[in-house]
Order: sequence, then structure tokens, then C-alpha cells
Amino acid sequence: MYRTHTCGELNLADVGKEVLLAGWVASRRDHGSLIFVDLRDRTGITQVVFHPQTDKGAYEQAKELRSEYLIQVKGKVQKRPKGTENPRLKTGEIEIEAYALDILNPSLTPPFEISDEFGNPPSEELRLTYRFLDLRRKIMQEALFIRYKVCKGLRDFLDKENFIEVETPMLTKSTPEGARDFLVPARLEPGSFYALPQSPQLFKQVLMVAGLERYFQIVRCFRDEDLRADRQPEFTQLDIEMSFVKEEDIFALVERMFKFVWEEALRKELFTPFPRLTYKEAMEKYHTDKPDIRKKKEGFSFLWITDFPLFKYNETEKRWDSEHHPFTAPCEEDIGYLESHPEKVKARSYDLVLNGVEIGSGSIRIHRRELQEKIFKILGISPEEAEKRFGFLLRAFDYAAPPHGGIAFGIDRLISIILGKESIRETIAFPKTQKGVCLLTQAPDEVSERQLKELGIKIDKPKG
Repeated sequence: MYRTHTCGELNLADVGKEVLLAGWVASRRDHGSLIFVDLRDRTGITQVVFHPQTDKGAYEQAKELRSEYLIQVKGKVQKRPKGTENPRLKTGEIEIEAYALDILNPSLTPPFEISDEFGNPPSEELRLTYRFLDLRRKIMQEALFIRYKVCKGLRDFLDKENFIEVETPMLTKSTPEGARDFLVPARLEPGSFYALPQSPQLFKQVLMVAGLERYFQIVRCFRDEDLRADRQPEFTQLDIEMSFVKEEDIFALVERMFKFVWEEALRKELFTPFPRLTYKEAMEKYHTDKPDIRKKKEGFSFLWITDFPLFKYNETEKRWDSEHHPFTAPCEEDIGYLESHPEKVKARSYDLVLNGVEIGSGSIRIHRRELQEKIFKILGISPEEAEKRFGFLLRAFDYAAPPHGGIAFGIDRLISIILGKESIRETIAFPKTQKGVCLLTQAPDEVSERQLKELGIKIDKPKG
């Protein structure tokens, strides 16, 4: 047994108990006749005191301890002397009088201090290179715990609402829309490629045709795009799709969901219903479709933005593009304008904005083949191209697809807002840099000539 208790649970009720603790040396203070060690694990810190009169061997060993050594301590819980209590610690009223010490693993001197209060903050590059040390910091672990609790809350809520989580493929077909795809060569089909999914959009619509009615997934998605503080090449989203619904059904579900998560995971009250603005109202009043409408006393303010345009005109290529994606249904009263006045057509789409940041986007989908083909035509997608890229979805629509709609939320962005972080990298265990590099593993990296030959790929290296 390495430990009988963790470093964050002992208190005055445990005085007199013999305990085993294991953890990392957060700090060591040598006071001559006494050596104090702050012992840390993920639950907190406990002060351990080594006294030569208690155990000479353990005391001498404690002199060897350095920051981040991994140790096991055996001792007795005692009340701290009056005036030495530490109210900042859960264990601040007690300490461990040690009479046995085992160094489980020594450590090199860390390249930066394992602390939430840096005297001289390390660069992000250094922190990401030594992420296994950076993640020992309490503030980083708390971010991951909050992320876990929020995701658990989302799952618990949707389970109660009779949703089913279904995994969709990671290796799929390239159907480029907006951002670039990450491509994966298919060894068994030389010259062919899989794509990593930018979203499960088409698969979740197929699941609605399959009759599952209520689907969700906390899913990894991939986009090969230029990066910013709130972007990563791989990211996590909560994906939701429902059959036999209209906009009001989705609004009501989402508002109940966030109210549940706020109360269960964050222990905070959230008021519903969320206010709404049309796209036109938001642009006229705030000159943005992501306004921050918080009042002075509100750290959260949710806002629905509705009635987006279905299309936007691409001046460079002189054609119409989708405002969101080509599977969004037009408002029924505007269908007559589709071919004559596309600029007048409003979409049955909606965004959810939190504190001036879009955290979710969704729509009621097209579920009839003839309407979907008409939208493709307006977007300049020929019948041949539509069949090649989206034929499986069109075929599914031939078999009585139900009315359906959904929404997806960026988990990384949501957690960063909850925690008040400027960068989503502070909410992800192993993020990439703004150049898409994992400094911990040094990915992406070159591969061997043998691997390239198996895939039928030849690299043209730049001359000079």
C-alpha cells in the first residue's frame, strides 16, 4: 500500500492516526532542528515535519529531498502548534510527524517552478514542452476537473432526456466546406485518401433518417486552418441532433441543459429563458452578430441570434456561398425567393452567444432531396459533384427522412469562458501551438522512406 489517505483530506478529526501518504515535494524548509516538507498530490497539500528525535534516519533522508521528488511518508497526524495554522489549506490545521521516509523517485530540477503564482512566469513554449510538469500545477488540474464536470453534466442531462451517444467515423470522405480537411492516405487504395471529420454533420443527419430520433456525441473534430487563441487543429464539440422538432424545441432543450450544467457542475444559478435577437436586430444595434449584452454584475450572459441569411455573396468568385452550411433549411415563407432573389432568403439557423463569443451554432436541416438539390444548384454544385460528395445523404433522403435539426457547441471555447481564460489552450491537456505543433511530442514530424513507399507517396523537397 502506497498510501492510506490523500494529501487533501486529513483534518483535526484524524489527530492521533498513523497514516501513509505519497506525493511530490512541493517545497522543503530546513529550520535546523526541524525539516518541513509540503507534500502534494492532486487533492491538495499536507505539511510533513521531520524531527531528529522522532526518527534520525528519516530526518537525515529528508535533508536530501529536492523540489518534485516523489516520496512516501509514514507518520502520525498531529495538531499544528497554535499560531502556525494555514487557513489557505484544507489540511491547514494539522501536520504529519514523520517517522519513516521512502524516496520513490528522484527528480531533476524542474525548468520552472510548479506554482500557480509565478515570480518569473515561464514562456508558453517552455510550459508546453514540459506539459507533464505544467499539469502538476493546481490551476491547470482544476481546469481539467471543471472540463470533466461540465462534460459529465452534459452527458447526464442528455441521458435523462432520452438521447443516445453514437460514435461516428474518424476516417471519412473529404467533403470540403469552408476549412481545409486533414487528409489521411489509404494504403490499401493507392492514390485515395480519407479525411478527418470537420464535424459529424452528415452522419448525424443519416442517424435521423435511421430513426434514432435523439443523438448526441462529445466528439473530436479536425480543421486544417490558420490558428488563433480560440482555435486548434483538433477540437472537441458537443454535437446534438433531434427528429420531429422545430426551433422552439431546440431552444428549450438547450436552455434546460445549460441551467442543469451550471447548477450541477458549477454550483451557480442560471436564469432562463435566454434573450433573443434576430441577425438584423443585432447588426443594427451592436454592429456584430456576437454582441456581449452583459450587465455590470453578470462573469455569464447567454443570447440567441436567429434568422441569419441563408446565403452570402462571394465577391471574389462571383457566386453564392452558404452562410452556415448547405444543409440548413430556408425559412418556409422565403422558399419562393430561392432562385430569383437568394439575398432575401432567411435561414432556419441560430447561434448561441455567451459573453460576446459564439459557443454554438445550429439549424433546422433540409430533409427533402429536391430542396437539397436546389440549394446545391444555387451554390454552383453540379449534380455530378453533388452525387460524388453527398450522394449517400441524398440517397438517404429518398427513404422518408424525418424533419430534424440540431446544434453543436465548442467545448474548449465554452470551458475557457467559464474559467475566464484568454486561450483555449489553457483548458486542453495537450494542446498545439498557434503553428499547429505539439511541443511535447514534436508532432508533426517526418516519416521514414519505407512508410512513404508503402503509401505510394513521394515528397518533393524544396531545392537549396
